Amino acid sequence: MSALFTKYLACAVMLASAPAAMGAEVSERARKLHRDAFVFDAHVHVVDRQFYHGGDMGERLLGGQFDLPRAREGGVDAMFFSIFVTEEYYPQRFETKQTLRLMDLALVELEKNRATIELARNVSDIERINKQGKIAAVLDLEGGFDLDGDLGVLRCLYRLGLRSAQLPAHNWTNNFADSCCAPHKWNGLNDRGRAVIREMNRLGMVINVSHGSDETISQAIDTSSDPIVATHHGLRSFNDIPRNMPDWLLKKLAAKGGVIGFQIGNEFHNRKVFDWRTQHAGKPFWDTTEIGKGAPLTIEQVDQRVAPQFPMVGINCPDDIKLTPDGWVDVVDRAIQLVGDDHVALGSDFDGGPTPPRGMEDIRDLPMITDAMLRRGYSEERIRKFLGGNLLRVFREVTGK
Repeated sequence: MSALFTKYLACAVMLASAPAAMGAEVSERARKLHRDAFVFDAHVHVVDRQFYHGGDMGERLLGGQFDLPRAREGGVDAMFFSIFVTEEYYPQRFETKQTLRLMDLALVELEKNRATIELARNVSDIERINKQGKIAAVLDLEGGFDLDGDLGVLRCLYRLGLRSAQLPAHNWTNNFADSCCAPHKWNGLNDRGRAVIREMNRLGMVINVSHGSDETISQAIDTSSDPIVATHHGLRSFNDIPRNMPDWLLKKLAAKGGVIGFQIGNEFHNRKVFDWRTQHAGKPFWDTTEIGKGAPLTIEQVDQRVAPQFPMVGINCPDDIKLTPDGWVDVVDRAIQLVGDDHVALGSDFDGGPTPPRGMEDIRDLPMITDAMLRRGYSEERIRKFLGGNLLRVFREVTGK
């Protein structure tokens, strides 16, 4: 049975059982294009939910935005299978231990669900896995593997199968690369940061600059011999926040062959929702200033404190202030106008906190984006590039296979 037919059959069965609302909102042309395209999501949170609450990613779960059955319904062929070390582990320097705990669970979950999903280390693996009708998982670390950038730790993680890692420690200051959303310490990168980049280039690891400061991203582009990926990002021209990318930096990223993945949430692209969330929370979504205050915690106490955050599913704000899928595509369209359609990608961040466009709930609803792009007049070639072709190109260039 061909991989294409396997995907067609799986999607047909699952879409038939999907909510009627989804069927009413997606054209048949979009369904077919999405089903036939190679869909490679640059950022999906997967195992944090299982780490804190148990369960199996292979089972249909209540709530949240991701599980394997829903990913199949959303037509996903490959994804950056992101594991997230939250800031709460940093004050006591538990970040490396937590990385290893999450890596262990990721490998356990992948083996448990081997009939549906499999670890991919390079493009050859992705192609082989897809031919078997399965989803390819590229392990990607969000947060700090080691706040000091220890190259030995990095190499150990590579041997375990990690193929992408974020330079900054999420919204926290580390000792080699500034974050967008914490006090700057290095004006970008220091010598250790440049050493981390060179070692990632040598190993064949994707350098993920999301959450980096402008200076960090710019200097990473200069230092790296490979294209850079911002796996889940937005544009500052739509929402002027440090977490988003200014036009000049996007142009620099693209000039070296890099790709920007667009996060699916309103908070990045829609000032009304960002302001609504900030007003109700009393602080921006990236604010970590209260973490680490008070008496030191054991790692078990940190686990208990972090657990209620997962799964992260955005906010229950009024529908009338949310972007529609067509409004979300406005952001992608702006990037294409600036740098062309070879440098844009999907980086949903499902289960990582996004408030999706109006009418979308979870990863099953990705075909709604394809439909919005068709309404925009995008060619099928452009849509295929966005859905997975561009990210696959960079992954091939970085891994060398």
